[in-house]
Amino acid sequence: MMETNRRRFCQLLGSALVLPSLLPVSALAGIDAATIKPLFASAAKDRSGDYHLYVMSELGEVIFDHLLPGRAHHTEAHPTQSLLACTARRPGRFIDIIDYQQQRLVKRILADDGRHFFGHSIFSEDGRWLITTENDISTAQGRVVVRSMADDYRVIADYPSHGIGPHELVQQPNSSVLVVANGGILTRPDRGREKLNLDSMQPSLVRLDLNTGERLEQQMLPTEQHQLSIRHIDTNRQGSTVIALQYQGDIGHNPPLVAVHQPHQPLQLLQAPEPINMAMKGYCGSARYDHSGRFAAISAPRGDLISFWDIQEQQFISSIKSRDGCGLTATANTAEFIISAGTGRCLKHNIQTGKTQRMPQTLKTAWDNHLATV
Repeated sequence: MMETNRRRFCQLLGSALVLPSLLPVSALAGIDAATIKPLFASAAKDRSGDYHLYVMSELGEVIFDHLLPGRAHHTEAHPTQSLLACTARRPGRFIDIIDYQQQRLVKRILADDGRHFFGHSIFSEDGRWLITTENDISTAQGRVVVRSMADDYRVIADYPSHGIGPHELVQQPNSSVLVVANGGILTRPDRGREKLNLDSMQPSLVRLDLNTGERLEQQMLPTEQHQLSIRHIDTNRQGSTVIALQYQGDIGHNPPLVAVHQPHQPLQLLQAPEPINMAMKGYCGSARYDHSGRFAAISAPRGDLISFWDIQEQQFISSIKSRDGCGLTATANTAEFIISAGTGRCLKHNIQTGKTQRMPQTLKTAWDNHLATV
């Protein structure tokens, strides 16, 4: 059932090499491989407890199945090649680079000694670099690391993220600007995922120059909102960044859980209507713009809720229920998203029409937190 303000909206209108386990399309009965198009990629856990990277077709079939060495978090698609970067869940140490057309593992990147990854990596817009968020364990300071694809993923730059716990990062389209979400939460590998500084955490959103590492801007939340961890972000062609927040205090305080940033302006906190905001349970898991860059989807997996926002108007539009729904990616249609869930279900939702469609799927698996369009 959809909570909605749709009437007004309608008026506006993803070391030792482990060989991948392959399940080629041509082996699927009744399916012509030449006619199958990839739709999305995501990490997942199968019924035996093993972790995989799957590439799925628009028909719900598995195009590619790669066995991972552990749980992954985010998968990123290369802008021009059939490559995927699948990054270990924090505080993991691997990134698998996959060619899903050639159906092979290209490279397994391991974090340097004294480092671990924070779950996210991206390819640069020009396709030359792999860029990661990392933790320098000895100093607990976040780093943004650039690796050269042409030189076997050798590290060519290592910049400070200017914060603790950098998580997701994005590159603003048609620019050399990186946007980094410093979650602000101190963790150490020997303490697992325990949060060690909740009373003093200082999350921030930082804009860096990819070529030089220069800090162009750093924005923090008001002091009274310092426990809103800035975790997941997306940016559009206009340079606007949408932010999914995770509250580290008493969720009974019902804080805003979505924010928007325009370059060189303070962060703008957005709050859904109280019943929706309470239902989000203080935790947002993913943020994605639609194809147009005007509308955004924010997942709240603990609340089994996906909310939709008009970022141009900075207001809530509607929400739908999706049990343990977290992964989000945009389709080629305006105001339309694909949603994946830990239950194994995938949905397609169009804000404009209000229609939610369950997508065809043959795989029985638990999807992890993020989706990538391929």
